[in-house]
Amino acid sequence: MLRFALDLVTPLLVGLALGWQAPGLPAPLAAWLMRWGIPVSLVGLLLRSGLGGELLITGLAAALINAIALLAIGLLPPLRASVPQAALRLGAVVGNTGYFGIPVALALLPPQALGHSITYDLVGTLITWSVGPPLLAGRTPEPRQLLALFATSPAVRGIGLALLIQTTPWRAALSEVLWLPARGVLLLALAVVGLRLGAMLRQQGGGEISAGGLEQGGRDAAAGAAAGGRALAAALGFKLLALPLLALAVATLLGLHGLIREAVVLQAAAPTAISALLLAEAAGRDQERTALLVLWSTGLALATVPVWWWLLDKPGLT
Repeated sequence: MLRFALDLVTPLLVGLALGWQAPGLPAPLAAWLMRWGIPVSLVGLLLRSGLGGELLITGLAAALINAIALLAIGLLPPLRASVPQAALRLGAVVGNTGYFGIPVALALLPPQALGHSITYDLVGTLITWSVGPPLLAGRTPEPRQLLALFATSPAVRGIGLALLIQTTPWRAALSEVLWLPARGVLLLALAVVGLRLGAMLRQQGGGEISAGGLEQGGRDAAAGAAAGGRALAAALGFKLLALPLLALAVATLLGLHGLIREAVVLQAAAPTAISALLLAEAAGRDQERTALLVLWSTGLALATVPVWWWLLDKPGLT
């Protein structure tokens, strides 16, 4: 648990402070991570954890979890009524698995679980960027959009390079060489999350975010603000509690045990992805509520993720 605090909380807090002082810093760092840092990091992690056929079942589990959650929160009347905004429904499902979930796996799980965490991240990323834009716009996802995302995903580039290196006689040596840089990139990725959160807090005016963010458009009526607060709370509950519980159920149905089950559930327990906010901003809908969801879920996940890890370690659940 001490390693969890050091590996996650420290980079987040450092990034938060820097993001408040330099709100323009996250964009270039995130661009570098997406283009070079994350693919290279994934190569090191995958070579260390191994690439096996069991990752396919992890991908299936991730697809089922995300699909069931999106359908449930979008179609079931009680859930749809509790979270009426499309941006919040998306944010209640898509998790920050790449910048938060994989560092969690690195801090709490053995290296053998990293491949499963990365597979979950890949599937979640594909779903986020293929389903997210049309969902917020009220359109049906296009297959061409999914294929383009798949081809340009940093996770796909990392997996492809890892598969190539695994066929060479230098696999073991490169695994050792890339291990420390791979971990360093993930710590930087966490700092970028903190940078974005710090920039968001500054943009929202610091202390005004908790009250003003709920009043979409600035000066909504008190009833509207209360409804927004209830929707935010429902989205938080779904993301941090219901989704990991659904992941546990799907993993059980698919016969996943041990480290694979822990990896899947902890990835599902990751806070709302910042990509949900980017998509909300692009669509011009519910940006402030989605920003609050990112902020609150990230802060609360620092407490809820260790609880899920502790529960998974109980004999009755593993």
